[in-house]
Amino acid sequence: MRPREASEIEIPGAEGDFTAMANHAATVTTMRPGVLKVKGVSETSEYVVSGGFVEISASGVSVLAETAMARGDVTREAVDAMVSEAETLASDATPELRDFADKRVTDTKGLIEVLGL
Repeated sequence: MRPREASEIEIPGAEGDFTAMANHAATVTTMRPGVLKVKGVSETSEYVVSGGFVEISASGVSVLAETAMARGDVTREAVDAMVSEAETLASDATPELRDFADKRVTDTKGLIEVLGL
């Protein structure tokens, strides 16, 4: 994504969705698979992310997504590929990371319904 002015950003946080606006508390958090919405003055852009990190600071919001695609470009095949990758990672997960990996699979499969695919 390119840098841009935004009035708010809806973030699919790993522990729940939240919205970052002006004067938001400084935060660094992880993202789960979901839809990231950037609301500008005249338009809203939506991106499907597979996970990553978000940093909110006084100077703005930085998003480091593992993968990000414009919502309009996302196909069922692309989401199926994301699910397959999550399932492969889950099958190879250590016992310590198993719950995290299983949640990732569930969240990624949830994109199919959220996106209406």
